[in-house]
Amino acid sequence: MAKTIRLNAFEMNCVGHQSPGLWTHPRDRSWQYKDLEYWTDLAKLLERGIFDGIFIADVIGYYDVYKGSHYHALQQAAQLPVNDPLQLAAPIAMVTEHLGIGITASTSFEHPYTFARRLSTADHHTKGRIGWNIVTSYLESGARNIGQGGLRDHGDRYEVAAEYVEVLYKLFEGSWEADAVVRDREAGIFTHPEKVHDIGHRGKYFDVPGCHLCEPSPQRTPVLYQAGASGPGKAFAAQHAECVFVAAPTQPTLRDYVAEVRRQAALAGRDPARLLIYNLVTVIVDETDAKAEAKFAAYRRLASYDGSLVFMSGWTGVDFGQYAPTDSVRRVQTNAIVSALDHLTDGSRSWTIEELAAWGGIGGMGPVFVGSPSTVADILEQWVEATGVDGFNLAYVVAHETFEDVVHYLVPELQKRGVYPNAYKPGTLREKLFGQGPLLPAEHPGASYRDIEAVKGRQRASHVHLEHV
Repeated sequence: MAKTIRLNAFEMNCVGHQSPGLWTHPRDRSWQYKDLEYWTDLAKLLERGIFDGIFIADVIGYYDVYKGSHYHALQQAAQLPVNDPLQLAAPIAMVTEHLGIGITASTSFEHPYTFARRLSTADHHTKGRIGWNIVTSYLESGARNIGQGGLRDHGDRYEVAAEYVEVLYKLFEGSWEADAVVRDREAGIFTHPEKVHDIGHRGKYFDVPGCHLCEPSPQRTPVLYQAGASGPGKAFAAQHAECVFVAAPTQPTLRDYVAEVRRQAALAGRDPARLLIYNLVTVIVDETDAKAEAKFAAYRRLASYDGSLVFMSGWTGVDFGQYAPTDSVRRVQTNAIVSALDHLTDGSRSWTIEELAAWGGIGGMGPVFVGSPSTVADILEQWVEATGVDGFNLAYVVAHETFEDVVHYLVPELQKRGVYPNAYKPGTLREKLFGQGPLLPAEHPGASYRDIEAVKGRQRASHVHLEHV
C-alpha cells in the first residue's frame, strides 16, 4: 500500500516569505498579510484541501547581513515588515474546524513562563489545534534589539532551548492535575488548590518557582514542531519533536536526514514512527506541463536578485553582497543556520552568486516542482519512496494562487491515487496527526514531568548528592 502524503502550508505574517519580489505580481495578495481576511480566506482554502495545517514561520529581528544593512530587506519586503504569528491562531480557528495551526516562537527571546500562558491560551481557543515550532533563532539583529548584545553560540542556543522546554513540560504537564478544576457552584470551589503544584524550577538559565497560570488545555503540551538540521538541531528534534521540518534541496540529503533523525529518536527511547518529517518544497502546478512551465517562467521574471541574497546572506551568515555575481560560493564559519551553508557547499555542485540568487528567488532553500497534476504527483511520490519523508511543507510563490492551484489541481490527483486523505480525523491536532490521544505519548520525555512532586524530589536528591561529591 502506498504511503500517505501529508501537506502543510508554509506561511509567515509578512510579505516576502520565500519568494522575494513576487509581491509585485498583479494577482499576489501577500501585501494584505495585515488583514484578517487574508488569513481567514487562506485557512478555509487549506481546510478544503485537507492540509494537516498552516505552519507560520517567524523571525525576531531583520536580515541585515547582506551589504551590511537592512536596506534591501526593507526595500524588497524580504520578511520585513513582519507581524506576530500567535495572534493569527484565533481568527484561523474561528473559520475552520480541523486545520492545524503551527506557530513559530523562539526560545531565545521570550521567557518560558509568560510564553507558556500565551501558548495554553491559544490551545484553549482553538480547541486543541495548536502546534509550537521550537526555534533557537539565527538573526543577530533580534538579539541586539532586546539588549542581549548578540546571539549565543549555536550549540549554546540549543542548551538554552533544552532547559526552556523542560520548564514548559513542568508547567503544561505537571503543574495542574487533571481533576484540579471542578467548578463546583454549590461548594463554592472552582479549583482544588492542593491539586495545583508549584514547579520549583531552578536551572542554569531560568528560575520558575510557581505554578502555571492556565488550567490544562486540550493537549496540555501543544504538538511540538522543530526545524533544526544541524547536528545539535537533529539531536534536539530526535529528543523532543513530533513534527520535523527540513529544507533539504536533494533526495540524498533528505534521505540521510530522515534516517538519522529516526535513528536518534529510537536511541532516545521514542517510537520513530511518531515523528512526522516534512520537507520544504514549492509546487507550481497547472492543467498541463506547458502551462505550469509558462507560469514558472513568468514568476521567475519577477524574482528579486537583491531580495534573494538578503535571505541567503541572513540564513548562512555570509554577506554575498561583497562578491561579484560571477564569484563562487565558499564555505565560511558563521553563527547562523549551519545546515544552510552546509547544503550549499557540500560538493554536490558549485554555485556562482548569481546562480544562487536565481535558485533561491523562488521557494528559498527547498526544491521547486513544476508540472501538471500528474507530473507533480509522480515527483512527490518518488521523493517519498526514495527518502522516507512523510510529507511536504509547501511554500507559496503568489498568494493565494499557489495554494489555490494545489487544492484545485494537485490534491484531487493525489486522492485519485489513494495517497492523500479524503477527510480529517476527529479530535485535537495531535489526534488528527497520530490517531491516538490528545496528550504527549508516555514515551515522550515531556510525559515524565506529569508527577511534578516526584520530579522535584529527584532534583532535591540530585542536588544533595552533588553537594557531597
